[in-house]
Amino acid sequence: MTAPGFHLAMYNFGLHVANHDAPEVQGFLRREPLNFAAAERAAGFVGRSGYAGEPGPDSWGVQVFPRFIKGSGHDSGPSSLSIWHDVESLMAFSYAGVHAEALKNARAWNTRNHWPPLVLWWLEAGRLPDWEKGAKKLERLHDNGPGPAAFTFKQPYAPDGKPMAVDRSRVKRLVEANAAGQRDLLAQLASIPV
Repeated sequence: MTAPGFHLAMYNFGLHVANHDAPEVQGFLRREPLNFAAAERAAGFVGRSGYAGEPGPDSWGVQVFPRFIKGSGHDSGPSSLSIWHDVESLMAFSYAGVHAEALKNARAWNTRNHWPPLVLWWLEAGRLPDWEKGAKKLERLHDNGPGPAAFTFKQPYAPDGKPMAVDRSRVKRLVEANAAGQRDLLAQLASIPV
């Protein structure tokens, strides 16, 4: 359900099973541009942060990682920060098409973690989240469980702070609407090894 005056922010973070340039994670790296393209074509996509020093959108601040990176042996990890019209739009993108194919293979590239893979929260339309806020929201979700300030797809909250139900029929309609815009990307995926 679209919430007038609000957008949904999403931050995710994980750790790869090997260093960024290792063969074990090349399947992920080759899919990343296709996932970004699919997101940009998805209904309900508002915008995403880029990464400082890399081609693409501007970065929404200095990239910050949650405390879970400490002791991992990594100085960075796969993460993204984006804005969507609502929970259903993000859900339709996340669990279908190009991104669903990446999720299916995620265990090959990422370590099993004790923290949630992503966090959602509402912000006023027209405002941008930053990396530090995303990392802190993920830590809050891990420490306190879902609530109005930091939640998940399984336990979403509306901008007014009340628990909400996901409109599954709308998610299905959005998945169908997004499919046409991803056909060429899915065809490219067929030739990329895991």
